[in-house]
Amino acid sequence: MPRAVYTILALNTHGIKDVIGIYISESEGANFWLQVLADLSNRGVKDILIASIDGLKGFGEAIRTIFPLTEVQLCIVHQVRNSLRYVSYKDRKAFMQDLKQVYKSVTKQLAEQKLDELESSWGKKYPLVIKSWRVNWEELSAFFKYPEEIRRIIYTTNVIEGFHRQIRKVTKTKGAFTNENSLLKLIYLAIRNISKKWTMPPRHWHQTVSQLSVFFEGRMKLDLRV
Repeated sequence: MPRAVYTILALNTHGIKDVIGIYISESEGANFWLQVLADLSNRGVKDILIASIDGLKGFGEAIRTIFPLTEVQLCIVHQVRNSLRYVSYKDRKAFMQDLKQVYKSVTKQLAEQKLDELESSWGKKYPLVIKSWRVNWEELSAFFKYPEEIRRIIYTTNVIEGFHRQIRKVTKTKGAFTNENSLLKLIYLAIRNISKKWTMPPRHWHQTVSQLSVFFEGRMKLDLRV
């Protein structure tokens, strides 16, 4: 029976990536994600400043239940991809030009103005697409409050998508697995090899972590040692 593997990839206060959780499940939902977040809490995770997620069902609610102070940011890249699935091919170029004005705005206020303009131009033709942006706007727009250095890190989940591609290169060549433990062991060994390259923080990390310490005053201990 097919199984999905979910991973939690974290960035610590030194800017170094680390996989802090691997979970296997037949399906996802609020209850599953509650178990995942409770497990992280029980294993010692005290706080999560910002969680960048791709809209998995029930994930945002679970985060707020276990870590109520965590800021949730929905992946802009996933939202754009999902939007384009419902836009006619002949309209995509023009639609994307208008949509970029929304998520590439300098401020949230300007982004909301551009979203209104997007709806005026395309709302009648693609009401479900506009509705998706409206319904998810608070979590899609969370990154606007931060400077560019922080925005660059949190606006998309592309980092973990790239990590998953590396994992799939290992698992797809093995065919079927005798049990879940054999799958977990293979993934664990793959992560050990992949993580050897995770030795450097993102660009301008010292500036970024200083900004985070201001936005989340009292919740993170500023330590610039690497």
